[in-house]
Amino acid sequence: MDDISPAIRYLLLKRYTAMTGEERLLLGFKSCETAKQIVLSSFPKGLSKKEIRIRLFLRYYSNDFSEQEKQKIIKHFERLE
Repeated sequence: MDDISPAIRYLLLKRYTAMTGEERLLLGFKSCETAKQIVLSSFPKGLSKKEIRIRLFLRYYSNDFSEQEKQKIIKHFERLE
């Protein structure tokens, strides 16, 4: 899907290329943190850290692993403090 007009694409490219590598990296980190906060806000309140970790993993990576691999990773999370 490409829903950005060429004019806006050009402005964004100009803006990003004017940034230092560090600024672009920090922008990427901020974007990831914002996405994480949006996902966390969709979870029920009162979950344990373990349950949050598991739900985050499944939300982000559920399609990247087989069921067997996911269960192995979830068991690892369940053993963490």
